[in-house]
Amino acid sequence: MTEPTQRESQGDLGGRRSHGAPGTRGKTTIADGVVEKIAGRAARDVDGVHAMGSGISRTLGAMRDRVPGGGKSVTRGVSAEVGEVQTALDLEIVVDYGVSIADVARSVRENVVNAVERMTGLEVVEVNIAVSDVKLPDEDDDEDDGGDGRNLQ
Repeated sequence: MTEPTQRESQGDLGGRRSHGAPGTRGKTTIADGVVEKIAGRAARDVDGVHAMGSGISRTLGAMRDRVPGGGKSVTRGVSAEVGEVQTALDLEIVVDYGVSIADVARSVRENVVNAVERMTGLEVVEVNIAVSDVKLPDEDDDEDDGGDGRNLQ
C-alpha cells in the first residue's frame, strides 16, 4: 500500500482540480426576517392594502414608531417559515373599504411570490392571507392614534 502524497491528501489544493463554478461553491442561508421584509414591502405596494397586521399589533407598532430610532416595522403582519429551497408565508392585512378583497388578495399573492422568488431564489409554496379588518373612509387610522381614538401626536 502506498502513502498518499501530500497533494492528494489535501484534495489538490494547488488549484489543478476543478470544483465547479465559483458561484456554486458554498452555501447561502436566508433568514426568516429577510423574507418577511421582502414580503411585507411587496404586500404594501398593492393598491387596496391599507395596513398590515391586526389592530393590536398596529396600535403597538404605532407607539413603537414614535420612539426615536424605532422606525416603521416592515415585517408587521408577516410571518415566514424558510427552508433550504422553499418558503411559506402568512400575511395579515387590512383592506380599504370598497375594494374587492378577492382581487386584492390575488394581487398580494402575485406580488409577494414574484418579489420573494426573484430576490431570494426560494420557491414560495404558499402565501396565506388573513384579512383582519376593513378601513372605512370615516375611521381614524389605528397607526395615528393609541387605539382609543385619541391622537398621540
